[in-house]
Amino acid sequence: MPPKDADARRAIPPVICYPTETLPQPDMALYRAARTGAQKVAEVTVPPRDAACFRVSAGQFFRISSVEGPQVGDLNLWNADDLSERFYSGKTRALHGTHLTTGDRMWSSHPNLRPMATITDDTLGWYGIDEYGGSVHDVIGTRCDPYTHNLLTGGQYHHCCHSNLTRALAQETDMDTDQAEAQVHDVLNVFMCTGFTRDTGQYFMKASPVRPGDYLEFFAEIDLLGALSACPGGDCSSEHSSDTARCYPLLVEVFQPAPAHLDGWHSPARNGYDRSHGIVDQKTYSKP
Repeated sequence: MPPKDADARRAIPPVICYPTETLPQPDMALYRAARTGAQKVAEVTVPPRDAACFRVSAGQFFRISSVEGPQVGDLNLWNADDLSERFYSGKTRALHGTHLTTGDRMWSSHPNLRPMATITDDTLGWYGIDEYGGSVHDVIGTRCDPYTHNLLTGGQYHHCCHSNLTRALAQETDMDTDQAEAQVHDVLNVFMCTGFTRDTGQYFMKASPVRPGDYLEFFAEIDLLGALSACPGGDCSSEHSSDTARCYPLLVEVFQPAPAHLDGWHSPARNGYDRSHGIVDQKTYSKP
């Protein structure tokens, strides 16, 4: 039975865990000025139910677009020169919320914890939060994967986003499959519309509002290696991890601004924590 003060306990107001007023703020005016007149220097088409890698230099922009039909994508980012520094979805979620849009940043893993990319334009920013609690571009879903698929169905399916990203990274870097799989991490679900049910708290998906011509655009804060999977769920209106959903390609384009338009900008430094973890004498804690 609930305690007598159950209602009073539930009525306690929430406290934001990480107030962001002191976060370094992106210079959106500078980014907008730099984007004006930027020239396309590369593009990659991601096939349906597959993944592809792309590279973006610090100071460039990259855009992920819907080109033929409603399609969601799973995005991984790494430091192009050090794959141990990769996108940290959990901390990004803690700082910006469950879904990202213009002005939010994709943060990197410990011990670096710095901006990897800043979202500079989002044609689905109008969507907001719907009556079910759904919104777009989430950092709550992990990525569809063959292990969960096997657990739930007993099947062997090789075009889950996890496997797609693994194959793409292995091909791009000449790693073997095991090495590449170890680098694949939780994603930004580009264009995916998701939330949590109010009654059971379960993660849900619904038909994405994305249409051909919609895009999500980023400014690369550091040199990036990216991998994008065109999810086998298509617009995720019914299921994922299968060959039954109608799927479409995604387009990644890279744009180079004029150098003068980025005067005063520099890549963010790695996190300033000294990494001593409160240990005064390292010798005291070393193993014999």
